[in-house]
Amino acid sequence: MKKAFIILSAAALSVVGTSCEDWLDMPSYTTVDTETAFKDETSAEIYVRGCYRGLIHQEMYYQLGMGDTAMHSSEDGTTNNSKYNVCNYFYDTQSPYTVTTIFSEQYRIIEATNIAIDKISQMGGSAKCKALLAEAYAIRAFCYLNLIRIYGDVPAVWQPLETMDPNDDNTFYPRRSSRDAIYDRIISDMQATVEDLPTKAENPYGTLERLTRDAGYALLARIALYAGGYSLRWNLETLDPASMKMERRSDEGRVRELYQIASDACEKVMGLPGNTLLQAQNGMTGFQFLWYNFCQRNFSATMPEMLWELSNYGATTNSQFGGFAHTGTRGGLYGSLKAMQFMLPTYYLSFDAKDTRRDVTCAPYSIYFLNKGAADDTWVDVGTTYSCIMHGKFRHNWRVQLNTTRKYNLNIPVLRYSDVLLMYAEAQNFLNGGPTQGAKDALKEVRTRAGVADLPIPTSQDDFEEAVLQERKWEFAGEFMLRTDIIRMNRLAKEVANTRQAMQDLSDRAGDYTEVATYRLYKYQLDDQEWGGKTSKVDFIDLTDAQQIATATAVPTDASEFAAYQTALAEIVRAHGMTWKDGDKWYPVNMFEAYTSTFNGNARKAVGFTGGFNQLQIGNIIYTKPTGSAENGGKYPDWIRAADGSDGIYYGFKENCVELLPFAAKAAGHPIIDNPNLTQHPGYK
Repeated sequence: MKKAFIILSAAALSVVGTSCEDWLDMPSYTTVDTETAFKDETSAEIYVRGCYRGLIHQEMYYQLGMGDTAMHSSEDGTTNNSKYNVCNYFYDTQSPYTVTTIFSEQYRIIEATNIAIDKISQMGGSAKCKALLAEAYAIRAFCYLNLIRIYGDVPAVWQPLETMDPNDDNTFYPRRSSRDAIYDRIISDMQATVEDLPTKAENPYGTLERLTRDAGYALLARIALYAGGYSLRWNLETLDPASMKMERRSDEGRVRELYQIASDACEKVMGLPGNTLLQAQNGMTGFQFLWYNFCQRNFSATMPEMLWELSNYGATTNSQFGGFAHTGTRGGLYGSLKAMQFMLPTYYLSFDAKDTRRDVTCAPYSIYFLNKGAADDTWVDVGTTYSCIMHGKFRHNWRVQLNTTRKYNLNIPVLRYSDVLLMYAEAQNFLNGGPTQGAKDALKEVRTRAGVADLPIPTSQDDFEEAVLQERKWEFAGEFMLRTDIIRMNRLAKEVANTRQAMQDLSDRAGDYTEVATYRLYKYQLDDQEWGGKTSKVDFIDLTDAQQIATATAVPTDASEFAAYQTALAEIVRAHGMTWKDGDKWYPVNMFEAYTSTFNGNARKAVGFTGGFNQLQIGNIIYTKPTGSAENGGKYPDWIRAADGSDGIYYGFKENCVELLPFAAKAAGHPIIDNPNLTQHPGYK
């Protein structure tokens, strides 16, 4: 049993090559050849490189990449699956509506790093060995951060299984340990070793797919903020559901120390050479330049801002990251890839009109064929409605060619310099009972790059923290950490309540949404159908003038009238200061109706859509549902709020309960089944 566990834990560790190479397979390591794996620094480095593989599991950016008031599941309650339910905070241990693989995968890597730490510690004190040891400590720390932010108190395992007592019940069936003790240990480990990592400026790896000192300090700051922040806690002895409460650790002095550690770590990153936010260049805004070149794997261009990204390339070390959050595409060069996540319209509408991040993060279009999808067909960037605003950071045309339909050759962004600036602003605000000038400057630096430097900066502690959280939402949607960032700041209940109300107000055109246009004119636009194409948006005009609306909504169904209709639309386009060229075509969309409504379908037919006029390659079935209550017979669509409470935005949310997930407990391979010493989340006995 012991040997089998070791083989399972350390298997498939292989060399991580450079960004422009495929990954080379290495033999699996077992108990009988760990000595060979650490016979010299070269082989030890190969082992440590292998510890990165699988570090960010699919569940982190799929199930847990939603529910953050920005990104949402494109499916709905009728699909009854874990992705939709976890997105909406409806958990169940038996179905199971929870994550099922993160636990085992993180402990697999923890075992691998424990082996590395144990063996490399015995290899001597060369600079190379110290750097590898620091790398292993940081990877292990990242694994524990992921486990704690998802499950709370988890088993603490600090040595390789082969060195543990097989007669100790806790060896094979470890119990939950204090999250605070785990946080304190991994923070101490990183403080003691982070300086042994090479800086980004002297980076010997040629890539940011391995941890540098800059990334190490940024990770230390992130962990310290989680350790000092809020989390759902309960009495581990009684497991009384009444004891569940969102709170910080009880030692206020230690909380302050942790925020100081975070602030100091951020200052270290800010003081190291070469770290900055990318600015506008090559005809792109800074934010677009970042994500276009990230998707293009142009790492020299993104290196000033990126700190750490997880490698995904080739046939071996690859993943489906970017396979769920994208514009959706059916056929053509990119193949058929179904988008399973979309951006809530309230998030899309939350951006300032000048904010250059909106049209990068949010893509109000999808890619579909004009007729029947044959090889000689035409593919169009077709404008969507409020129930299908797509995610845009990882859009298809910006990418390099896929390896396969399930291996997207898209790295996973883990840490960026803008994160450091916002962590610093948050820590300084906490430590000083309000924002310091340095905190204000850090927040403003992020906003300035986005084109919204003139947004007011709050002066009270609570309002400034709220502004920092909102900035995180605008900056990091789709990058897999936002959901738990909201939780550690103890803002989830408020964010959920605000988003529910906002979605209902939008549905009713009430509150802040009374002036939101019902009709939008989209420009008919051919898709790039090119890897590395630079299209970033589809031009549109929101219509508010009654006469223009009357003209635009008089959509003909007789083909003989299409030309005259376009002539009438041309006058509207010119009236809005936009150029109309020969051959241009525009079409209206009722943003509050379903994409598949009769009106919206006829409008697309009027610009030439035939076979694909009413379909999108998006997960069923929210895009086929309206957003407006008026368009839904005077009641909210179920995906916004079902009358009986069985569905709707975050319908499963229960404060002081859902901030952490229960362990899956249905079958072998699930934590509760495999480990009889584990106790369940009290809210899900």
